[in-house]
Amino acid sequence: MPKKINVTVWNEEDENPKHQPAYPEGIHNAIAAFLKNDEQIGTLRTATQSQPEHGLTQEVLNDTDVLLWWGHVFHGMVSDEVVERVKQRVLNGMGLLVLHSAHASKIFSSLLGTNTHNLRWRENSERERVWVLEHNHPITAGIGEYIEIPESETYGEHFDIPTPDELIFVSWYSGGDIFRSGCTFKRGLGKIFFFSPGHESFRIYDMPQIQQVIKNAIGWAAPVAYPTLLTQHQKVSPEELYKKANVLE
Repeated sequence: MPKKINVTVWNEEDENPKHQPAYPEGIHNAIAAFLKNDEQIGTLRTATQSQPEHGLTQEVLNDTDVLLWWGHVFHGMVSDEVVERVKQRVLNGMGLLVLHSAHASKIFSSLLGTNTHNLRWRENSERERVWVLEHNHPITAGIGEYIEIPESETYGEHFDIPTPDELIFVSWYSGGDIFRSGCTFKRGLGKIFFFSPGHESFRIYDMPQIQQVIKNAIGWAAPVAYPTLLTQHQKVSPEELYKKANVLE
């Protein structure tokens, strides 16, 4: 039986109708609600910025296989110490899903090494069509040709990210913009998936296709069990290395 995936859903706020008007329960709780019956998930927890250490203590992160990060207006208030803690966990294998305006988060920018907050945007309730580019990718399983979102915030290029390892989705908006809306990256032993749909003014996270993408991405981003020796800096002979890897008797 496959190991269950421990998931933490992080949101910069608790319930706040001012900054997350379509989600009076809080976006973290809305996402957790559709993940709670996902059979691949073991422990499911939520965390918010208002909690001590933003709810992301070393103990919590050590017990998290995949972290979902949603942020919007308080990126600068996230502790650098917590950002570094999360970064090290990603480099050591924890998966990270960066959702919507979390593109401007400290953790995403730190991991990618660019000014990820730089892109074009406008809030005018345009229609968004999220086109699937990689139909044989685990993240797009069961999605079909595209996802039609009746109302969405518009994002547009140029988006200041490095060339993605994989470009999974591209969005077209009724105003004419296009955007790289679903991208994967690998940093260290960790997998990162950026997915842009999910504005706080529209109940986009209630859409079954959006939920399926997130569930698929959790499965894709879950860490692989690497031998401990691969993550250690140590002087060792080839014979010792092979023995530790059980290559030699």
